[in-house]
Amino acid sequence: MGNASCVFAGCIDQASVGIVEKWGRFEKMAEPGLNFFNPCAGQYLAGVLSTRIQSLEVKIETKTKDNVFVQIISSIQYRVIKQSADDAFYELQNPGEQIQAYVFDVVRAQVPRMTLDQLFEQKDEVAKTVLEELEKVMGGYGYSIEHILMVDIIPDPSVRRAMNEINAAQRLQLASVYKGEADKILQVKKAEAEAEAKYLGGVGVARQRQAIIDGLRENILNFSNKVEGASAKEVMDLIMITQYFDTIKDLGTSSNNTTVFIPHGPGHVRDIGDQIRNGLMEAKAGAS
Repeated sequence: MGNASCVFAGCIDQASVGIVEKWGRFEKMAEPGLNFFNPCAGQYLAGVLSTRIQSLEVKIETKTKDNVFVQIISSIQYRVIKQSADDAFYELQNPGEQIQAYVFDVVRAQVPRMTLDQLFEQKDEVAKTVLEELEKVMGGYGYSIEHILMVDIIPDPSVRRAMNEINAAQRLQLASVYKGEADKILQVKKAEAEAEAKYLGGVGVARQRQAIIDGLRENILNFSNKVEGASAKEVMDLIMITQYFDTIKDLGTSSNNTTVFIPHGPGHVRDIGDQIRNGLMEAKAGAS
């Protein structure tokens, strides 16, 4: 409010509204621009109100349902309703304090019903509740509440440290699970690769032995046909003796020689041949 002064004219800025009184009583509102007054008739400019949006920061300390103390920082954006500027001028001495008091009341009624996690998740709902309450109250005083923002929710430092430690532990646990799954997959793939390699190696050895048997069969048949009177047993003994001496030769000429003690003599060749034949006969009998 302003004091009475003897002026005949005054300028009202854009986005503002003037309050004109006559003999100390509200008479009218003055629009932006040049306005004339008649002080002789008791008319004067009592004050000017801005209709721009104003911002008020409110810090509220309260407790959640799970007994965690938090500090909530909110930003209230409000403005004077131009058509109700006289109510805003005369009804409230300090609108900021009035708004802050209502914010405190609503927030401290809502937050204790929520846990800390719920407060973070539903902070927009808290802001909506505060907005609805302020609109009902401040509208009667000539003020419009434009927006309410919950700028920040700050728990107690010890709670923040505990939350960070829990989050870090959960992430480490998840990383351990992923690492275990990866190691499991590697082990499985390694076992599958080894099994496949052994299978292919067995197939190769089987084919090699089949080729050796086919070659021996062919040699025996050719020798028996070309040399009359030679039995298959005699041809087999001859082939075994030849392979025996080839083996002895390879052992003696190898670059990576090691000392090998083996019984040596013509009779041992016969024993080896008998063992091979007996093994083939037993295998054939087992298959039948």
